[in-house]
Amino acid sequence: MNKAAIATLGCKVNHYESAGIMEALTRRGFSIVPFDSPADVFIVDTCTVTKKSDFQSRQLIRRAYRKNPAALIVVTGCYAQIAPAVLAEEPGVTLVVGTGAKDMIPDLVSDECIDGQRLIVPDVASLTQCSCPPVTRFEGQTRAYLKVQDGCDSFCSYCIVPYARGPSRSVPVDDVLARLRELVEAGSREVVLTGIHLGAYGRDLMPQTDLCTLLKRIEQETKLERLRLSSIEPADLTDDIISFMRDSAILCRHLHIPLQSGDDEILRAMNRHYTSGEFRERIEAVLQSVPEAGIGIDVMAGFPGESARAFETSLTFLESLPVAYFHVFPYSKRPGTAAVALPGHVAETVIKERAALLRGLGNAKRHGFNNRAVGSMQSVLVEDTRDGSTGYMRGFSENYIPILIEDAPHN
Repeated sequence: MNKAAIATLGCKVNHYESAGIMEALTRRGFSIVPFDSPADVFIVDTCTVTKKSDFQSRQLIRRAYRKNPAALIVVTGCYAQIAPAVLAEEPGVTLVVGTGAKDMIPDLVSDECIDGQRLIVPDVASLTQCSCPPVTRFEGQTRAYLKVQDGCDSFCSYCIVPYARGPSRSVPVDDVLARLRELVEAGSREVVLTGIHLGAYGRDLMPQTDLCTLLKRIEQETKLERLRLSSIEPADLTDDIISFMRDSAILCRHLHIPLQSGDDEILRAMNRHYTSGEFRERIEAVLQSVPEAGIGIDVMAGFPGESARAFETSLTFLESLPVAYFHVFPYSKRPGTAAVALPGHVAETVIKERAALLRGLGNAKRHGFNNRAVGSMQSVLVEDTRDGSTGYMRGFSENYIPILIEDAPHN
């Protein structure tokens, strides 16, 4: 039996798509093995959000080649879509497959007649359908992902993703419900809805719908125990979604909302269509309706034009926000994005210093939020793995507090 290994970088959409590739290969008779094991086929599902993710993608390709120079090495994902010729130069690479052709990978690697290197990179700008391959297993995870949307129309000035993923497009509601039922049947108790621009869900469908309508149908028409949203833009966090979160029996009281900067001039330069005041209003609206909600935010350090004054403005704003944690990203220059041509690029050393300050503040926020929950009753989905340092079982509360449990049944 042929052995296949896959390594995945980046977002939950990538992880869902990788899981779909693995299931399709299993149906074709492949045995899925860990990436550091000898394999006949290595698949690297890449990310290109930052220079670091580009570097990590190339390192994985080289690891695969060292493991078995005779293996079929397939490179896919966003980096493959943006820079196929660069990745084709890496040792051992046989197939470079863009994001719009991922569904072809199981058939391609099952074909024993591949002769020479092939680059299969369709133009994503013309895509109109959102693929959603069937996935029922997420190895080593209690929590499952479900991709319901792909692509983005926002074109934030720092972001390469619209060029790697194409326009926003959604999985039809009935298909989402069918996939969810399959996951529940397979034993999934929590599912994370994911997309590149999740809040844009349904705008491209006929008849048009929206994310809140999808959430209501999931609760009404499936037996799922717990539902979580991956990430939602502030403008898409409607009063209807907040009210649904307050009243729902299945939607987790947890949101991840990209902010990027607390300085309004920087937000405009980023092509983010809200002000810091509007962002605060959304946070306060959530907490007024759902006081126990855990809210995480994305913050970027060192965007071009971020002066010391702009950074201090942003830091002060962040200090005042009643959120649970930060994800901090140092600005990374992405060729092809509008931000590359902006004046005032910040020195790498300064970006690192600012990112460290933001991470420190984020850690303080996380500790404060977690400590406020001490003594409370929490529903915890216990994972199959144990914490390496304590040996305790681990899991997450509904509002995304990590919890260690000395002994627990899987319920």
